[in-house]
Amino acid sequence: MLSDIYERSLSGDITKEDARELVDGNPFEFFDTANELRKEIVGDEITFVVNRLVEVTDHCMIGCHFCSFRNHIGFKLTTEQILESVGKAKKIDATEICLISGVMPYMTVDYYCDLFKAIKAKYDIMIHALSPMEVYYAANASNVTPYEALDAFRKAGLDTMTGASAEILVDSVREKICPKKVSTKIWADIITDAHRLGVRTTSSIMYGTVETWEDRIEHMFILRDIQRKTRGFTEFIPLTFMHENNRLSNQSIGANGLDDIKLHALARVIFGRDIPNIQVSWIKMGTKLSQVALCAGANDFGGTMMEDKISVAGGSSHGEYLSREDLIGLITAIGRTPRERNTLYQDVKPGTGAAGRVAQ
Repeated sequence: MLSDIYERSLSGDITKEDARELVDGNPFEFFDTANELRKEIVGDEITFVVNRLVEVTDHCMIGCHFCSFRNHIGFKLTTEQILESVGKAKKIDATEICLISGVMPYMTVDYYCDLFKAIKAKYDIMIHALSPMEVYYAANASNVTPYEALDAFRKAGLDTMTGASAEILVDSVREKICPKKVSTKIWADIITDAHRLGVRTTSSIMYGTVETWEDRIEHMFILRDIQRKTRGFTEFIPLTFMHENNRLSNQSIGANGLDDIKLHALARVIFGRDIPNIQVSWIKMGTKLSQVALCAGANDFGGTMMEDKISVAGGSSHGEYLSREDLIGLITAIGRTPRERNTLYQDVKPGTGAAGRVAQ
């Protein structure tokens, strides 16, 4: 184990230079250190959430170069169809509904508020939805500030917000892969506004396109700085680039498996106690590589999902649904203890509703 790195991570003193040296050094010592940090910070439990992803529409006016989903099928769900999907999630005792969508001009503040109210009127479930990009465009379409839009969403029933649309928080990279998305500053400002309003969010990175390790490290340090100011991030989610069927397909085939594990381990070292929960994306990496990442710093298996057309469109072949029992089996197979949680990492017993049972 790299004892100096271990101690500096726990004390919050890791530097960008430390991070770069870890990437270039002995990977097995690096992974061992990340795993020991995981044990110290969160113990041997692996958490998971029973949830459903609902993709509202694949129509989108943004046109990110890495996107394989835009107009892939050509669909737009009605409120009734969304409620039907939420109902199916409730039948398996899901505590979270995650709404994902393209961005269209009709998606105003009122549109989202009406949708959130309709879900909350019928179901006891946590709504995890919107990204800073969606908030920005909805606010512009409604002639209000992003802060005012966020406040309206919170009052209408939004429980937590996604950390999506971050991709790589380096503007020179964003210009190459998502030039119509919000800038790094706007993304950070909207995330900070959400945290100020008491709306907690996830944080994420999409890696494996045209960025460098230095860009990835810069991205994570930006997130760490935000977390130290707001304490609003619930978790960090590395999302490996799915390279099929998009405009970046001829520029990158995505990260290799070793870099996937390095990214998760590096997140554990950089974030230390600041962001204690590091999630694997089993849909993108597969369950076996996810199990490896959970032995190299990560501690959360994500969710049951039930559908993920976005990853499938990009080339994922790992399925779109894992049951509660599947997740428990995958966790116990690597000698760890499963714990079902809700979006806010509170303990949940099946059938207890969205609020779950707060951990003692």
